[in-house]
Amino acid sequence: PSVPAWPLPLRAAPGGSGRGAAGHVTPHGGAGVGAMSRRERGPELGPGGAEAAAEDAAPAEPESPDQCLSLLPWDRFSAWLHCVCVVGFDLELGQAVEVIYPPHSKLTDKEKTNICYLSFPDSNSGCLGDTQFCFRFRRSPGRKVSLCCFLDQLDRDLPVYLKKDSAYYYGYVYFRQVRDKSLKRGYFQKSLVLISKLPYVHLFRTMLKQIAPEYFEKSEAFLEAVCSDVDRWPPPVPGKILQLPIMGVIMKLRIPTYRDKPGTTSIVQNMHQADAQISMALPTVHEVDLFRCFCPVFFHIQMLWELVLLGEPLVVMAPSPAESSETVLALVSCISPLKYCSDFRPYFTIHDSEFKEYTTRTQAPPSVILGVTNPFFAKTLQHWPHIIRIGDIKLPGEVPKQVKVKKLKNLKTLDSKPGVYTSYKPYLNKDEEIVKQLQKGVQQKRPTEAQSVILRRYFLELTESFIIPLERYVASLMPLQKCISPWKSPPQLRQFSQDDFMKTLEKAGPQLTSGLKGDWIGLYRHFLKSPNFDGWFRSRQKEMTQKLEALHLEALCNENLVFWSQKHTEVETVDLVLKLKNKLLQADREHLPVKTDTLKKLQTHINDIILALPDDLQDILLKTGTT
Repeated sequence: PSVPAWPLPLRAAPGGSGRGAAGHVTPHGGAGVGAMSRRERGPELGPGGAEAAAEDAAPAEPESPDQCLSLLPWDRFSAWLHCVCVVGFDLELGQAVEVIYPPHSKLTDKEKTNICYLSFPDSNSGCLGDTQFCFRFRRSPGRKVSLCCFLDQLDRDLPVYLKKDSAYYYGYVYFRQVRDKSLKRGYFQKSLVLISKLPYVHLFRTMLKQIAPEYFEKSEAFLEAVCSDVDRWPPPVPGKILQLPIMGVIMKLRIPTYRDKPGTTSIVQNMHQADAQISMALPTVHEVDLFRCFCPVFFHIQMLWELVLLGEPLVVMAPSPAESSETVLALVSCISPLKYCSDFRPYFTIHDSEFKEYTTRTQAPPSVILGVTNPFFAKTLQHWPHIIRIGDIKLPGEVPKQVKVKKLKNLKTLDSKPGVYTSYKPYLNKDEEIVKQLQKGVQQKRPTEAQSVILRRYFLELTESFIIPLERYVASLMPLQKCISPWKSPPQLRQFSQDDFMKTLEKAGPQLTSGLKGDWIGLYRHFLKSPNFDGWFRSRQKEMTQKLEALHLEALCNENLVFWSQKHTEVETVDLVLKLKNKLLQADREHLPVKTDTLKKLQTHINDIILALPDDLQDILLKTGTT
């Protein structure tokens, strides 16, 4: 079935950084014309308000981080972490949360249960020593989202794939299991877990490596000192070099912004510390070692890219949570800079609160990527269409052997040989060049970091070749800038038509940027039915709506509104003032990226109109805030 040419509902959507075509603006529905002419009725402000700036508008300056984040103790801590948990093993209770810090942190019983089970490897994993991994779980519904407005502004500056999803928490785990004859069970088993809304995998992994070994020796007072350090961190501002002190070490890093060119990494230099503190520069806050993760399924990377792009149900069966979580995160990141819009669980257990929902056979498997280690899943998920089985991830000292795609019926147990089990037939022809390039790197003992850079660039170019024709077509749906008038409702966006889009591919398709042959049209048809397209399109739609509102606001500011008010009744003038005030309040309340000069100019217009009114009305309007 084709995608219908739908009227575009203007709902809130995941953010994104789209670019419109020059000379076009974007849509928002407006009210119809009443009995009076437009000029008699005054400018129509529309229900949406001035939601964003024009393309060249700089974001409004937020108040300083110190003003925002020094109001209360733990505000700075909360910008990075929700809480820190210690999960231990009790012979009578099993896994149990022993400590939550800071003590006032709120977790529901369901969230605590999820954290307990997700913080320990399955017993079959046999993880002796220290293991690091991560998980992701749903926040309980009905919880208040208490985010400082400043942090909302920061989230807006992030690339779309790093934006917070308020419905989920990440758990970053450092698990230790060592023999201890003094304990009844014969083993010491404990996890230190960082709970955060931020997907900064590499940052929190590095932090845990610094603090966890010492915590297991020193216990509670040390944990309190760690949290106090985090409460002194600067806010997570994208684009700035941040220095984060943690127990005598300074981590230096830079969080990417949506303005960064995709595929580029800003190098953070290690500076000499005058106070002799150890400094550590982090090359990334969020990326995993892509080549290391994909090595076990080396020959199928292009097919896996298609499966992730299309939001197909995928399960990764691995020997330990470390391997499962890294592989799932690598899969999700392979379609960057597109955001993966479905659910993904780097480590998933049979105790998870969504276990029944995701393993039921009464309906088709959901669009989700699961990482599992329990052998029970080989039976429970054998009806899933695509299964990746990986062995222990080791850096290859030799060229990986060609592994064929296996049929699903051959996957009997978790002990089955590593490989990809699916009956999926890729739309695109296989790119032999990337395989040869990576194989050559293995033979020449090229560092894994360099191999990951090659692989990341390959995925980026593939994704961009795929998405550019869609970007170009959606930009053409925007009305021309000349259609904007302060005296009319903003014009509407043209409807998305799958047929019209497909017609553009002949002359302006992916062949302009990619040499890959294959059924690109079939891939697009499948993609247009996927959650990733839905998320991407809603994001573009929201952006274009905001741009239109901003241009409409600028058109208003360029009008002589005082002159207009002198030709109209007091009732109409008061109505105009209230509408303009609402515009300003909305821009402030929602931290819309409107140029500061535009807002100041609008405020001046409001003041001038009010001063031209009789004194009694002036008093009322000067005191009146609006909704």
